[in-house]
Amino acid sequence: MNNLLTTSPSPFYSARNLHPAICLRVLAADFDFSLPPELIAQQPVPCRDQSRLLVLDRSSGNLTHASFLELPKFLRPGDLLILNNSRVIPARMRGLKPGTGGRIEFLLAEPVGLNDWWVLLRPAKRLHPGDQFELHTPTGSPSGVHAELIEKNSEGHCRLRFTGTPDILQAAEALGEIPLPPYIQRNEPATGPFDRERYQTIYARSAGSVAAPTAGLHFTPSLFEQLAQGGIQTAFVTLHVGLGTFAPVKVDRLEDHRMHRENFDVPQATVEAIEAARARGGRILAVGTTSTRVLETVASRNQGKIVAGSGSTDIFLHPPANFSIVQGLITNFHLPKSTLLMLISAFACPGGTSGREMILNTYAEAIAQKYRFFSYGDAMLII
Repeated sequence: MNNLLTTSPSPFYSARNLHPAICLRVLAADFDFSLPPELIAQQPVPCRDQSRLLVLDRSSGNLTHASFLELPKFLRPGDLLILNNSRVIPARMRGLKPGTGGRIEFLLAEPVGLNDWWVLLRPAKRLHPGDQFELHTPTGSPSGVHAELIEKNSEGHCRLRFTGTPDILQAAEALGEIPLPPYIQRNEPATGPFDRERYQTIYARSAGSVAAPTAGLHFTPSLFEQLAQGGIQTAFVTLHVGLGTFAPVKVDRLEDHRMHRENFDVPQATVEAIEAARARGGRILAVGTTSTRVLETVASRNQGKIVAGSGSTDIFLHPPANFSIVQGLITNFHLPKSTLLMLISAFACPGGTSGREMILNTYAEAIAQKYRFFSYGDAMLII
C-alpha cells in the first residue's frame, strides 16, 4: 500500500459518459459501475483500523491513499465526529411449520409494536394469514417461541405476531443470527462470536438495526485515543438501520424513489457538541451515511439547526441535494445504483450533479488499486 500517495482522479469515467438526461433529471442508471467480484470483502481485516482509507478532496478531486490508522492526519483540532451508536440485532431466525415440518426463515425488518414485526419471510408464497410456526434455536431445537402470519403487504413483506416470549428482541439474542448481507458468503451460519463482534461497532449501544452502520466498523479504542489527543471530539446519534437503506432503486428517475422510514434519536449532548464545534470553527464530520441522514433530516426540519429529540426519517439525499450540517464524511464503498452511492455523490458536489462523476472516478481508482468493497471493506474520507 502506498501511504499518503496523492493522485488525480482516474479518467475511467468522463463527462461525456453522463446520461444526456442528467441535465434534466437524475437517473438511477447513471450510478452504475462494474465491480470485480473478488473485490467484495468476505472477511474484515484482522484489526479494525488496519483497513485502507481513500481520501477525496472534493474541492480539487485529488485522491490520497492511506490507512485508516492515519485518519487523524486528515482532521483538525476542533473537528467533531458524529457516529451512529445503533446496535445490530441477531435478526435472522429460523423455524418449522407444524404439521408439514416445512422450513421457515425470516429476517426482522421493522417493529410495529411489542412482539409485532414486519419481516422478510421465506418461503412467503406458500404461507397465508393465520399460518403459524415455531422458532428453533440455531442448533435446530424447538424454542417454545411461536409466530403467526398476520398479513402481507404489496412489497412482499410479512407481518408476524410472536408468542412465548416477553419480547422477540430478547429472544433473538439466543435464537437469532447476525444478518450478514447476501454478498458475504459463509459456509457456516453467522452465529458465532466472530461476526457477532466484527459486524458491530465497538461503541454500539442501542439495539435496533438489521444492518451495521459500516463506516464505524474501522474504529478502535486506540484510534479514539489518538483522535482525542489531537483535539478531535466525538458525539453520537442513533439511527436504526432498516432494510429500506439497502433497498434497490427500481425506478428510472431518482425523484420517484421512496425510502422506508427509519427511527432516530439525537441527544441533547450531541446538539451541544455541534454548537460548540461550530463556535470554535471546527468541522462537523459524519461517520457514515446513516449519521449524515440523521443530521440533515433534523436540520431540514429546523431551518438548518440541530435540536434534540426522536423521530423517523425517509430522507433520500441524491444530486443535487444540499447539506446544512455535514462538512466531511467517512464512508465505505457502496453497491452500484444504491441510495448510499447517490448520497455520497450528492455530498461530493452539494447543489450540483458533477459529484456523480467525481465519485465514479474515485471508485474507478479504488478498483484499480484493489480496495475492498462493501460492509467488511475499506473506507473513504470525503472532505
